[in-house]
Amino acid sequence: MGKLDEFDRKILRFLQRDADISVEDLGEKVGLSRNACWRRVRRLHDDGVITRTVALVDPEALDLRLAAFVTIRAGRHDADWLARFHKAVQDIPEIVGVYRTSGDIDYILYARIPDMAAYDAVYQRLISRVDLTDVSASFVMEEIKHTTELPVPPA
Repeated sequence: MGKLDEFDRKILRFLQRDADISVEDLGEKVGLSRNACWRRVRRLHDDGVITRTVALVDPEALDLRLAAFVTIRAGRHDADWLARFHKAVQDIPEIVGVYRTSGDIDYILYARIPDMAAYDAVYQRLISRVDLTDVSASFVMEEIKHTTELPVPPA
C-alpha cells in the first residue's frame, strides 16, 4: 500500500459520505479528471484502503429499534473456548460488532434488536453455545452520534 496523498484523502472523505457519487462528480469535487479519479478509486480498492462498498440501512426501517452494548467477562481463554466464542458471535446476526478489550472486560458486543424479548433470545443463544463468567447489557436510550465515517487526516 502506497502513501496516500491529498487527492486520495479527499476521495476517501467524499466516498465515506456518499459512495454512490459518480466518478465524474467525485473528480470535479477533488480536482481530478474523471479518468484520473477512476484510476485512484480503483487503486484504493486494489490496495485494500477501501475494503468494501455497502449500503447503510436505517435500523428502524427493519424494526431494530433497540441497541445494546453487552459486556462479557470470559472465565476461560484457551483456544477451544476462543474458537467456540468466535463461531457463536459470527452465527448470531443480531450481534453486529464484537470487540476484545483490555482491562476488566474481555469483550464488548454491539447488538441491534427489536425489543427486550429479542435481546433475551440473543442472550440465550449465546450462553447456550459458550460458557461465560459474567454478561451485562446496557441499552441505548438516545443515539447522539453514530457514524461509519473514519477521520481522514491531512497528508
